This record gives sequence, C-alpha cells and structure tokens, in this order.
Amino acid sequence: MWLSFYNREAVGDTLMLTKGDIAVRQEQACESKGNVTRIFNNRTNETMGYNLFSISDTLVLDANGQVLLSDEEAAKVNTLIQAAGFSDAIVVDRSPKFVVGYVKECVPHEDSDHLSVTQTEVDNGEVLQIVCGAANIKKGQRVVVAKPGAVMPSGLIIWPGELRGVASQGMICSAKELQLENASPKKGILVLDDSYAIGAAFSK
Repeated sequence: MWLSFYNREAVGDTLMLTKGDIAVRQEQACESKGNVTRIFNNRTNETMGYNLFSISDTLVLDANGQVLLSDEEAAKVNTLIQAAGFSDAIVVDRSPKFVVGYVKECVPHEDSDHLSVTQTEVDNGEVLQIVCGAANIKKGQRVVVAKPGAVMPSGLIIWPGELRGVASQGMICSAKELQLENASPKKGILVLDDSYAIGAAFSK
C-alpha cells in the first residue's frame, strides 16, 4: 500500500511516497540516484518510501497534503523510479480508508486497565482486531474505523501496530480526531446510529 504526499510550500517540489512506518528511526537509511531517493530499513533492506525531486517536470500536482495519483500518474512515477535504477513499482489503493465499523466483540486488554481489544467488522465483511483506549467502547456499536493507510486530518498515518503487546490493525475514531464540526467535547469514540450501513465509506 503506497501513499503519496505533495506540499511545495513546506518541502519543495518533491513527491513523497511511503508504504509503511519505520518504528525505529535508527534503522532508516536512504540512497539517492539523480532526482530519486529511496528510503529503506537498513536492517531488512525493505523499501519504505521514495522522494521524487523536481516532480513538476513530470507531473502537474495541485495539492497540499495527500495526493491520490491517477493510473497514468502512477505509471509515470514508476518510470521515474525504475529509470533511476530502482526495482520498486507503486500501486495506488483507492479503497476507502474511513469506514463504518461494527464492534462484534470487545474484551479488556490483559495487560492494561483502560485498553479494550475489539473485533470490528469493516467493509466486505472483513474483521479487524483493533485495540481501543476509549472508555465508552463496547460490543454492538457502529463506529468510524480508520483502516491501515488512513491519513488523519492531523496528518497522522494509521499503520498496523501493537499496543501493550497486542496487534492492532487500525483505529476507532473520536469526533475530535476526525475534526468534525460541532464535535462533542466529551471524550471517547464517535458512536453512530443504526442508519449507518456497516462497511460504508465515512465522510464528514
């Protein structure tokens, strides 16, 4: 899953591509060839991202933040990467990353007094294990799930991870985290009513 970002005012004429989180900064390394820089994990050699400099020579981008590349744009990006001598090819994932979820199971985390481990159904019947710290989370709720690859309004990217040793594949969101207008000042996740279809894309 590749994500792309462009913000000319903040970082210059550079398309930034990422496909995962490098949890340990000391494991990050980079290699540059011309206007293409590969970012990788120096322990596993896994590619984690690319920076493509002077990208306006190839693409016309009118964006300030996340960019959803078209198939044609992705093909041009792959040509740049491979012409520089790298073997990766990006694939654009256009599936919704914010969806209505249904909490099928919710149990206390064995190593925490405030975390819960949920089994939450999302789109296409998929069930994700999501660790949630909200006090109001419980079985039977319809909620907003940020799936892996979601970019929060704050700029935070949701990747699979662990909380207190338990795997978590996403985040159950609060209204504040979604930056919804007239969001309740109360702490806790956003709970939707039954009119929201499970698995449907969620938008403000």
